[in-house]
Amino acid sequence: MRKHRVRFEPVGIEIDVSEDQTILRAAAEQGVMLMHGCKEGQCASCKSFILDGDDVEHDRYSTFALPDYEKEEGFTLLCRAHAYEDLTIELLNYDEEMIQAGLPITDAVVEVVSNEHVTPDLRQLVVRLVEPETLKFFPGQYLDFKVPGTDQTRSFSMANTSAREGLLEFVVKIHPGGLFSEFLDSRVKAGDRLDVTGPFGVFTLRDAPGAEVVFVGGGAGMAPVLALLRSMAERGIDRKATFYYGARRRHDLCFEAELAAIAGILKNFRYLPALSEPGDEDWDGETGFVTDVLKRAGPDLRGADAYVCGPPPMVEAALELLPSLGVAEKRVFYDKFTTTGEE
Repeated sequence: MRKHRVRFEPVGIEIDVSEDQTILRAAAEQGVMLMHGCKEGQCASCKSFILDGDDVEHDRYSTFALPDYEKEEGFTLLCRAHAYEDLTIELLNYDEEMIQAGLPITDAVVEVVSNEHVTPDLRQLVVRLVEPETLKFFPGQYLDFKVPGTDQTRSFSMANTSAREGLLEFVVKIHPGGLFSEFLDSRVKAGDRLDVTGPFGVFTLRDAPGAEVVFVGGGAGMAPVLALLRSMAERGIDRKATFYYGARRRHDLCFEAELAAIAGILKNFRYLPALSEPGDEDWDGETGFVTDVLKRAGPDLRGADAYVCGPPPMVEAALELLPSLGVAEKRVFYDKFTTTGEE
């Protein structure tokens, strides 16, 4: 398969890209960590502009992420783009701290250790690496799981900070009819083996001593935030930090004891859960959507870093709200869970 040279500006990095792989995947395999989200052409995190060259083809993507008029102007989604000639691409969204800090992408086999409920619709999945026995990743990154019997993959963030003893921990939301989650809910048991690939993702803790941190999460967005908080506790990073976590009912909250323990280690950390449907429960905490709770609190977040992970509506609401509270757009880092294959 022919390869072509792709140069990224304004950072001046060049990579070789085979015609059968996307530009984003080729970059990841060569240790270049470009900004990305869903890798399915739906979230626009990897949107870039082609400065030179035009022989580019795209796998299927959402026109919400890349409208036809933008494509005609020269915009592209790196997660869906295949180069058929040498290209120069302008990165519209990149992180100078991370771009050359990439880790090698690895295909691995894991064995299921446990698959337990932590809420009625969230599972804590723990697996052990079989081949290879180790995997390097940054806290907050994710792996792609191959769905057995299909050519589909699903992405899940690690909740742990490293693969100690070869173990990896995930928090997975069970969606009725979900291709992987229904398989996980009804068929996965200890001893089963699964194929995974990674690590991917740029939802990692930036080095910003003294800067406040605000975490906004919901559902399985608990996993990468928990990884970052565990990392802060392990490393003694006691920056002022608040974790706003949204759930429907009290029984949808999880890892409460551990979050309390982290607050005991990190004296400047506060966990603020919010229930959108508290019902008749004896709940004296925050109520409403988590972004409404954040808006009511009205913190001055000038100079702060914000990390957002959860269902797309929550992420969209947070991305709209955070700048009004003072967070610079380039200091908002987010993962948005999308439904793979949506047009």
